[in-house]
Amino acid sequence: MDQKEALDILKMGCNVFLTGPPGSGKTFLLNKYVNYLRGRGKAVAITASTGIAATHINGVTLHSWSGLGIKERISDKEIRVLMSKGYLRKKIKPARVLIIDEVSMLKHNQFDAVDRICQYFKGSFAPFGGIQVVCSGDFFQLPPIERDGEAKFITESFAWKSMDIKVCYLEGQFRQKDEKLSALLDHIRGNRAYESKKILMDNKFSENQFPQDMIPTKLYTHNIDVDAINISELNKIKGKEFAYYMESRGPKELVFSLKKSCLAPEKLLLKRGAHVMFLKNNFEKGYVNGTQGRIIDFDEEELPVVKTFSGRTIIAKPAEWTVEGNDESITQISQIPLRLAWAITVHKSQGMNLDAAEIDLSKCFLEGMGYVAISRLRTLAGLKLVGINDLAFYVNEKAVEMDKDFRQLSQEAIENLRKMSLSQKEKEQKNFLHSSA
Repeated sequence: MDQKEALDILKMGCNVFLTGPPGSGKTFLLNKYVNYLRGRGKAVAITASTGIAATHINGVTLHSWSGLGIKERISDKEIRVLMSKGYLRKKIKPARVLIIDEVSMLKHNQFDAVDRICQYFKGSFAPFGGIQVVCSGDFFQLPPIERDGEAKFITESFAWKSMDIKVCYLEGQFRQKDEKLSALLDHIRGNRAYESKKILMDNKFSENQFPQDMIPTKLYTHNIDVDAINISELNKIKGKEFAYYMESRGPKELVFSLKKSCLAPEKLLLKRGAHVMFLKNNFEKGYVNGTQGRIIDFDEEELPVVKTFSGRTIIAKPAEWTVEGNDESITQISQIPLRLAWAITVHKSQGMNLDAAEIDLSKCFLEGMGYVAISRLRTLAGLKLVGINDLAFYVNEKAVEMDKDFRQLSQEAIENLRKMSLSQKEKEQKNFLHSSA
Protein backbone atom coordinates (compact mmCIF):
# COMPACT_ATOMS: atom_id res chain seq x y z
CA MET A 1 0.00 0.00 0.00
CA ASP A 2 1.25 3.50 -0.68
CA GLN A 3 0.90 6.46 1.66
CA LYS A 4 -1.96 8.11 -0.23
CA GLU A 5 -4.09 4.97 0.00
CA ALA A 6 -3.32 4.57 3.69
CA LEU A 7 -4.19 8.22 4.35
CA ASP A 8 -7.53 7.79 2.55
CA ILE A 9 -8.37 4.87 4.86
CA LEU A 10 -7.33 6.82 7.95
CA LYS A 11 -9.50 9.77 6.94
CA MET A 12 -12.57 7.53 6.87
CA GLY A 13 -12.23 6.98 10.63
CA CYS A 14 -11.35 3.28 10.47
CA ASN A 15 -9.34 1.69 13.24
CA VAL A 16 -6.01 1.10 11.51
CA PHE A 17 -2.82 -0.87 12.03
CA LEU A 18 -0.08 0.93 10.12
CA THR A 19 2.90 -1.32 9.52
CA GLY A 20 5.82 -2.00 7.21
CA PRO A 21 9.61 -2.33 7.45
CA PRO A 22 11.81 0.32 9.14
CA GLY A 23 12.03 3.47 7.04
CA SER A 24 8.79 2.82 5.14
CA GLY A 25 7.35 6.17 6.25
CA LYS A 26 5.06 5.19 9.13
CA THR A 27 6.01 8.15 11.33
CA PHE A 28 5.84 10.56 8.38
CA LEU A 29 2.31 9.38 7.58
CA LEU A 30 1.21 9.64 11.22
CA ASN A 31 2.42 13.25 11.35
CA LYS A 32 0.60 13.99 8.10
CA TYR A 33 -2.65 12.58 9.50
CA VAL A 34 -2.21 14.52 12.76
CA ASN A 35 -1.82 17.77 10.82
CA TYR A 36 -4.95 16.91 8.79
CA LEU A 37 -6.98 16.28 11.96
CA ARG A 38 -5.78 19.37 13.79
CA GLY A 39 -6.43 21.52 10.76
CA ARG A 40 -10.07 20.43 10.99
CA GLY A 41 -10.45 20.84 14.74
CA LYS A 42 -10.40 17.16 15.69
CA ALA A 43 -8.92 16.31 19.10
CA VAL A 44 -6.10 13.80 18.64
CA ALA A 45 -4.06 12.06 21.33
CA ILE A 46 -0.50 11.24 20.23
CA THR A 47 1.12 8.45 22.21
CA ALA A 48 3.71 5.70 21.98
CA SER A 49 4.70 2.65 23.99
CA THR A 50 8.00 4.20 25.16
CA GLY A 51 9.33 7.66 25.90
CA ILE A 52 11.96 7.58 23.16
CA ALA A 53 9.37 6.51 20.56
CA ALA A 54 7.02 9.25 21.78
CA THR A 55 9.65 11.93 21.11
CA HIS A 56 9.66 11.06 17.40
CA ILE A 57 5.99 12.01 17.06
CA ASN A 58 5.96 14.80 19.67
CA GLY A 59 3.75 12.74 21.94
CA VAL A 60 3.65 11.13 25.38
CA THR A 61 3.63 7.53 26.51
CA LEU A 62 0.31 5.71 26.32
CA HIS A 63 0.76 4.78 29.98
CA SER A 64 0.93 8.46 30.96
CA TRP A 65 -1.92 9.62 28.69
CA SER A 66 -4.33 6.92 29.90
CA GLY A 67 -3.37 7.03 33.57
CA LEU A 68 -2.44 3.33 33.47
CA GLY A 69 1.10 4.06 34.59
CA ILE A 70 3.21 0.99 35.31
CA LYS A 71 0.23 -1.34 35.76
CA GLU A 72 -0.43 -4.22 33.39
CA ARG A 73 -4.06 -4.71 34.42
CA ILE A 74 -6.66 -2.44 35.96
CA SER A 75 -9.80 -3.05 38.04
CA ASP A 76 -13.15 -1.24 37.86
CA LYS A 77 -12.37 0.35 41.23
CA GLU A 78 -9.04 1.67 39.97
CA ILE A 79 -10.68 3.08 36.84
CA ARG A 80 -13.26 4.91 38.96
CA VAL A 81 -10.37 6.51 40.86
CA LEU A 82 -8.86 7.60 37.53
CA MET A 83 -12.18 9.11 36.48
CA SER A 84 -12.03 11.47 39.44
CA LYS A 85 -8.83 12.99 38.06
CA GLY A 86 -9.65 16.19 36.21
CA TYR A 87 -6.42 16.21 34.19
CA LEU A 88 -7.22 12.77 32.76
CA ARG A 89 -10.82 13.71 31.98
CA LYS A 90 -9.61 16.75 30.04
CA LYS A 91 -7.33 14.54 27.92
CA ILE A 92 -9.45 11.44 27.32
CA LYS A 93 -13.03 12.73 27.21
CA PRO A 94 -12.62 15.01 24.14
CA ALA A 95 -10.25 12.67 22.26
CA ARG A 96 -11.59 11.64 18.85
CA VAL A 97 -8.47 9.87 17.61
CA LEU A 98 -5.85 7.93 19.59
CA ILE A 99 -2.50 7.29 17.91
CA ILE A 100 -0.25 4.63 19.46
CA ASP A 101 3.22 4.27 17.95
CA GLU A 102 5.61 1.31 18.44
CA VAL A 103 2.75 -0.98 19.51
CA SER A 104 4.95 -4.07 19.27
CA MET A 105 6.31 -3.24 22.73
CA LEU A 106 2.87 -3.09 24.39
CA LYS A 107 1.63 -6.08 26.36
CA HIS A 108 -1.75 -7.46 25.31
CA ASN A 109 -3.25 -6.91 28.78
CA GLN A 110 -2.06 -3.29 28.82
CA PHE A 111 -3.84 -2.73 25.51
CA ASP A 112 -7.02 -4.21 27.02
CA ALA A 113 -6.62 -2.00 30.10
CA VAL A 114 -6.40 1.20 28.01
CA ASP A 115 -9.46 0.03 26.04
CA ARG A 116 -11.46 -0.25 29.29
CA ILE A 117 -10.22 3.12 30.57
CA CYS A 118 -11.40 4.81 27.36
CA GLN A 119 -14.77 3.04 27.52
CA TYR A 120 -15.34 4.34 31.06
CA PHE A 121 -14.34 7.93 30.26
CA LYS A 122 -16.39 7.95 27.03
CA GLY A 123 -19.39 6.19 28.56
CA SER A 124 -19.53 3.71 25.70
CA PHE A 125 -18.96 -0.05 25.34
CA ALA A 126 -17.62 0.43 21.80
CA PRO A 127 -13.92 -0.45 21.42
CA PHE A 128 -11.94 2.36 23.09
CA GLY A 129 -15.24 4.13 23.72
CA GLY A 130 -15.68 4.92 20.02
CA ILE A 131 -12.31 6.66 19.63
CA GLN A 132 -10.58 5.95 16.31
CA VAL A 133 -7.44 4.01 17.21
CA VAL A 134 -4.42 4.16 14.93
CA CYS A 135 -1.74 1.64 15.90
CA SER A 136 1.64 1.84 14.24
CA GLY A 137 4.60 -0.47 14.49
CA ASP A 138 6.54 -3.47 13.33
CA PHE A 139 6.02 -6.80 15.11
CA PHE A 140 9.50 -7.94 14.09
CA GLN A 141 10.76 -5.74 16.91
CA LEU A 142 11.36 -7.38 20.29
CA PRO A 143 8.04 -8.61 21.70
CA PRO A 144 6.81 -8.16 25.27
CA ILE A 145 7.72 -11.27 27.27
CA GLU A 146 5.24 -12.69 29.80
CA ARG A 147 6.33 -14.17 33.14
CA ASP A 148 6.11 -17.68 31.71
CA GLY A 149 8.65 -16.68 29.03
CA GLU A 150 6.10 -16.61 26.19
CA ALA A 151 6.03 -13.70 23.76
CA LYS A 152 2.55 -12.18 23.49
CA PHE A 153 1.58 -9.37 21.14
CA ILE A 154 -1.40 -7.03 21.35
CA THR A 155 -2.96 -9.01 18.50
CA GLU A 156 -3.84 -11.55 21.22
CA SER A 157 -5.82 -9.00 23.24
CA PHE A 158 -9.63 -8.88 23.45
CA ALA A 159 -9.55 -5.26 22.31
CA TRP A 160 -7.66 -6.00 19.08
CA LYS A 161 -10.11 -8.75 18.13
CA SER A 162 -13.10 -6.44 18.64
CA MET A 163 -11.79 -3.41 16.71
CA ASP A 164 -12.46 -4.44 13.09
CA ILE A 165 -8.99 -3.09 12.38
CA LYS A 166 -7.85 -2.29 8.83
CA VAL A 167 -4.23 -3.10 8.00
CA CYS A 168 -2.18 -0.62 5.97
CA TYR A 169 1.13 -2.25 5.02
CA LEU A 170 3.51 0.38 3.66
CA GLU A 171 6.11 -0.81 1.17
CA GLY A 172 8.10 2.35 0.39
CA GLN A 173 11.61 3.03 1.71
CA PHE A 174 12.46 6.50 3.01
CA ARG A 175 14.99 6.13 5.83
CA GLN A 176 17.32 3.58 4.35
CA LYS A 177 18.59 4.57 0.91
CA ASP A 178 21.17 1.80 1.32
CA GLU A 179 19.95 -1.12 -0.81
CA LYS A 180 22.17 -3.60 1.04
CA LEU A 181 20.70 -2.56 4.39
CA SER A 182 17.16 -2.88 3.06
CA ALA A 183 17.97 -6.31 1.61
CA LEU A 184 19.57 -7.43 4.88
CA LEU A 185 16.52 -6.42 6.92
CA ASP A 186 14.18 -8.13 4.44
CA HIS A 187 16.20 -11.35 4.76
CA ILE A 188 16.06 -11.21 8.57
CA ARG A 189 12.29 -10.51 8.46
CA GLY A 190 11.90 -13.70 6.45
CA ASN A 191 14.19 -15.75 8.73
CA ARG A 192 16.49 -16.27 5.73
CA ALA A 193 19.65 -16.62 7.81
CA TYR A 194 22.02 -17.69 5.01
CA GLU A 195 21.36 -14.55 2.92
CA SER A 196 21.61 -12.32 6.02
CA LYS A 197 24.95 -13.81 7.03
CA LYS A 198 26.32 -13.46 3.50
CA ILE A 199 25.65 -9.69 3.39
CA LEU A 200 27.24 -9.11 6.80
CA MET A 201 30.22 -11.40 6.33
CA ASP A 202 31.03 -10.31 2.77
CA ASN A 203 31.21 -6.64 3.73
CA LYS A 204 33.58 -6.97 6.73
CA PHE A 205 31.67 -4.56 8.97
CA SER A 206 33.91 -5.48 11.88
CA GLU A 207 36.60 -3.34 10.23
CA ASN A 208 34.50 -0.18 9.79
CA GLN A 209 36.13 2.97 11.14
CA PHE A 210 34.38 6.26 11.94
CA PRO A 211 35.61 9.86 11.66
CA GLN A 212 37.04 11.24 14.90
CA ASP A 213 34.14 13.65 15.37
CA MET A 214 31.54 10.87 15.04
CA ILE A 215 30.79 9.06 18.29
CA PRO A 216 28.99 5.78 17.55
CA THR A 217 26.39 4.58 20.03
CA LYS A 218 27.42 1.18 21.38
CA LEU A 219 24.58 -1.36 21.42
CA TYR A 220 24.87 -4.48 23.55
CA THR A 221 22.38 -7.18 24.48
CA HIS A 222 23.03 -7.28 28.24
CA ASN A 223 22.89 -4.59 30.92
CA ILE A 224 26.07 -5.90 32.53
CA ASP A 225 28.07 -5.17 29.36
CA VAL A 226 26.48 -1.74 28.94
CA ASP A 227 27.21 -0.79 32.54
CA ALA A 228 30.80 -2.03 32.27
CA ILE A 229 31.45 0.04 29.13
CA ASN A 230 29.87 3.18 30.56
CA ILE A 231 31.85 2.93 33.80
CA SER A 232 35.05 2.14 31.89
CA GLU A 233 34.60 5.21 29.68
CA LEU A 234 33.80 7.38 32.71
CA ASN A 235 36.95 6.15 34.48
CA LYS A 236 39.06 7.25 31.51
CA ILE A 237 38.09 10.85 32.23
CA LYS A 238 40.30 12.66 34.72
CA GLY A 239 38.70 15.09 37.09
CA LYS A 240 36.22 15.25 39.94
CA GLU A 241 33.41 12.70 40.06
CA PHE A 242 29.93 13.78 41.17
CA ALA A 243 27.44 11.28 42.63
CA TYR A 244 23.65 11.66 42.66
CA TYR A 245 21.44 9.28 44.65
CA MET A 246 17.83 8.42 43.84
CA GLU A 247 15.25 9.35 46.46
CA SER A 248 11.97 7.48 46.81
CA ARG A 249 8.79 7.36 48.84
CA GLY A 250 5.76 5.08 48.87
CA PRO A 251 5.00 1.36 49.33
CA LYS A 252 8.11 -0.79 48.84
CA GLU A 253 6.55 -2.98 46.12
CA LEU A 254 5.43 0.01 44.01
CA VAL A 255 8.77 1.77 44.51
CA PHE A 256 10.50 -1.38 43.22
CA SER A 257 8.21 -1.53 40.14
CA LEU A 258 8.67 2.17 39.45
CA LYS A 259 12.46 1.88 39.67
CA LYS A 260 12.38 -1.11 37.32
CA SER A 261 10.32 0.76 34.73
CA CYS A 262 12.49 3.88 34.92
CA LEU A 263 15.88 4.11 33.17
CA ALA A 264 17.35 6.43 35.79
CA PRO A 265 20.07 4.71 37.89
CA GLU A 266 19.80 4.64 41.68
CA LYS A 267 23.36 5.97 41.85
CA LEU A 268 24.38 8.28 39.02
CA LEU A 269 28.09 9.03 38.60
CA LEU A 270 29.11 11.93 36.35
CA LYS A 271 32.26 13.82 35.33
CA ARG A 272 32.93 16.74 33.05
CA GLY A 273 33.08 15.29 29.52
CA ALA A 274 30.72 12.35 30.14
CA HIS A 275 28.45 11.26 27.29
CA VAL A 276 24.86 11.28 28.64
CA MET A 277 21.25 10.80 27.60
CA PHE A 278 18.18 12.51 29.07
CA LEU A 279 15.50 10.14 30.36
CA LYS A 280 12.44 12.36 30.57
CA ASN A 281 10.51 14.91 28.52
CA ASN A 282 10.81 18.55 29.48
CA PHE A 283 9.86 20.62 26.46
CA GLU A 284 10.25 23.91 28.35
CA LYS A 285 13.87 23.10 29.24
CA GLY A 286 14.56 21.87 25.71
CA TYR A 287 15.09 18.13 26.14
CA VAL A 288 13.13 14.94 25.64
CA ASN A 289 13.58 11.29 26.52
CA GLY A 290 16.51 10.24 24.31
CA THR A 291 18.23 13.64 23.88
CA GLN A 292 22.01 13.08 24.01
CA GLY A 293 24.89 15.34 24.86
CA ARG A 294 28.01 15.87 27.01
CA ILE A 295 28.56 17.19 30.53
CA ILE A 296 30.45 20.46 30.06
CA ASP A 297 30.36 21.75 33.65
CA PHE A 298 28.67 21.68 37.07
CA ASP A 299 26.93 24.77 38.45
CA GLU A 300 27.27 26.30 41.92
CA GLU A 301 24.75 23.76 43.28
CA GLU A 302 26.81 20.97 41.67
CA LEU A 303 24.06 20.25 39.16
CA PRO A 304 25.32 18.91 35.81
CA VAL A 305 25.38 21.26 32.82
CA VAL A 306 24.74 19.42 29.54
CA LYS A 307 25.51 20.61 26.04
CA THR A 308 23.29 18.60 23.72
CA PHE A 309 24.53 17.43 20.33
CA SER A 310 22.10 19.93 18.80
CA GLY A 311 23.98 22.76 20.57
CA ARG A 312 21.62 23.61 23.44
CA THR A 313 23.01 24.13 26.98
CA ILE A 314 20.81 22.73 29.79
CA ILE A 315 21.19 22.52 33.57
CA ALA A 316 19.91 19.06 34.51
CA LYS A 317 17.80 19.44 37.65
CA PRO A 318 16.18 16.53 39.55
CA ALA A 319 12.97 15.14 38.03
CA GLU A 320 10.19 13.01 39.49
CA TRP A 321 8.58 9.79 38.31
CA THR A 322 5.24 9.27 40.03
CA VAL A 323 2.50 6.65 40.20
CA GLU A 324 -0.63 6.43 42.33
CA GLY A 325 -1.20 3.34 44.42
CA ASN A 326 -4.48 1.45 44.88
CA ASP A 327 -5.19 3.37 48.08
CA GLU A 328 -4.43 6.68 46.33
CA SER A 329 -1.07 6.93 48.08
CA ILE A 330 1.66 8.48 46.00
CA THR A 331 4.73 6.51 45.01
CA GLN A 332 7.52 8.70 43.74
CA ILE A 333 11.18 8.50 42.82
CA SER A 334 13.43 11.48 42.19
CA GLN A 335 16.76 11.61 40.35
CA ILE A 336 18.75 13.70 37.89
CA PRO A 337 17.11 12.59 34.59
CA LEU A 338 20.36 11.42 32.99
CA ARG A 339 22.25 8.21 32.36
CA LEU A 340 25.65 7.51 30.87
CA ALA A 341 25.21 6.86 27.16
CA TRP A 342 28.41 5.58 25.62
CA ALA A 343 26.53 2.28 25.50
CA ILE A 344 22.87 1.22 25.75
CA THR A 345 21.04 -2.10 25.46
CA VAL A 346 19.38 -3.24 22.26
CA HIS A 347 16.07 -3.22 24.15
CA LYS A 348 16.47 0.46 25.01
CA SER A 349 17.41 1.35 21.42
CA GLN A 350 13.94 0.52 20.10
CA GLY A 351 12.42 3.66 18.61
CA MET A 352 15.82 5.31 18.01
CA ASN A 353 17.37 6.33 14.69
CA LEU A 354 21.18 6.22 14.60
CA ASP A 355 23.77 7.51 12.15
CA ALA A 356 26.49 5.30 13.59
CA ALA A 357 26.52 2.34 15.95
CA GLU A 358 29.02 -0.16 17.28
CA ILE A 359 26.97 -3.31 17.79
CA ASP A 360 27.80 -6.51 19.65
CA LEU A 361 25.29 -9.29 18.96
CA SER A 362 27.50 -12.15 20.13
CA LYS A 363 25.29 -12.77 23.18
CA CYS A 364 21.86 -12.48 21.52
CA PHE A 365 19.35 -14.40 23.62
CA LEU A 366 16.10 -13.43 21.88
CA GLU A 367 14.94 -13.63 18.30
CA GLY A 368 14.59 -10.14 16.89
CA MET A 369 17.56 -8.59 18.71
CA GLY A 370 19.70 -8.48 15.57
CA TYR A 371 16.82 -7.04 13.57
CA VAL A 372 16.15 -4.29 16.14
CA ALA A 373 19.81 -3.31 16.46
CA ILE A 374 20.61 -3.18 12.74
CA SER A 375 17.32 -1.51 11.79
CA ARG A 376 18.22 1.49 13.98
CA LEU A 377 20.77 2.50 11.33
CA ARG A 378 20.16 4.72 8.35
CA THR A 379 22.99 3.09 6.36
CA LEU A 380 25.35 0.14 6.69
CA ALA A 381 28.24 2.63 6.44
CA GLY A 382 27.29 3.52 10.01
CA LEU A 383 27.72 -0.06 11.28
CA LYS A 384 30.69 -1.47 13.13
CA LEU A 385 29.88 -5.08 14.02
CA VAL A 386 31.81 -6.23 17.08
CA GLY A 387 30.29 -9.72 17.27
CA ILE A 388 27.27 -11.78 16.25
CA ASN A 389 25.72 -15.20 16.89
CA ASP A 390 23.25 -17.22 14.81
CA LEU A 391 20.20 -16.18 16.85
CA ALA A 392 20.76 -12.59 15.71
CA PHE A 393 19.67 -13.60 12.19
CA TYR A 394 16.22 -14.78 13.29
CA VAL A 395 12.93 -13.16 14.28
CA ASN A 396 9.94 -14.50 16.22
CA GLU A 397 8.01 -17.15 14.23
CA LYS A 398 4.72 -15.60 15.38
CA ALA A 399 5.82 -12.34 13.77
CA VAL A 400 6.64 -14.10 10.48
CA GLU A 401 3.17 -15.71 10.36
CA MET A 402 1.43 -12.48 11.36
CA ASP A 403 3.32 -10.63 8.66
CA LYS A 404 1.83 -12.91 6.00
CA ASP A 405 -1.66 -12.19 7.37
CA PHE A 406 -0.99 -8.45 7.51
CA ARG A 407 0.10 -8.39 3.88
CA GLN A 408 -3.05 -10.22 2.86
CA LEU A 409 -5.31 -7.97 4.94
CA SER A 410 -3.61 -4.89 3.53
CA GLN A 411 -4.19 -6.14 0.01
CA GLU A 412 -7.88 -6.66 0.82
CA ALA A 413 -8.06 -3.11 2.21
CA ILE A 414 -6.55 -1.75 -1.03
CA GLU A 415 -9.00 -3.68 -3.17
CA ASN A 416 -11.98 -2.48 -1.13
CA LEU A 417 -10.71 1.11 -1.30
CA ARG A 418 -10.32 0.95 -5.08
CA LYS A 419 -13.87 -0.34 -5.47
CA MET A 420 -15.22 2.79 -3.80
CA SER A 421 -16.23 5.73 -5.97
CA LEU A 422 -14.63 9.09 -5.24
CA SER A 423 -17.96 10.52 -4.02
CA GLN A 424 -18.50 7.56 -1.66
CA LYS A 425 -15.01 7.91 -0.24
CA GLU A 426 -15.40 11.65 0.29
CA LYS A 427 -18.79 11.11 1.92
CA GLU A 428 -17.34 8.66 4.48
CA GLN A 429 -14.46 11.01 5.24
CA LYS A 430 -16.85 13.93 5.77
CA ASN A 431 -19.10 11.80 7.96
CA PHE A 432 -16.14 10.97 10.19
CA LEU A 433 -15.09 14.60 10.47
CA HIS A 434 -18.58 15.61 11.52
CA SER A 435 -19.13 12.70 13.91
CA SER A 436 -18.55 12.83 17.63
CA ALA A 437 -17.43 10.17 20.10
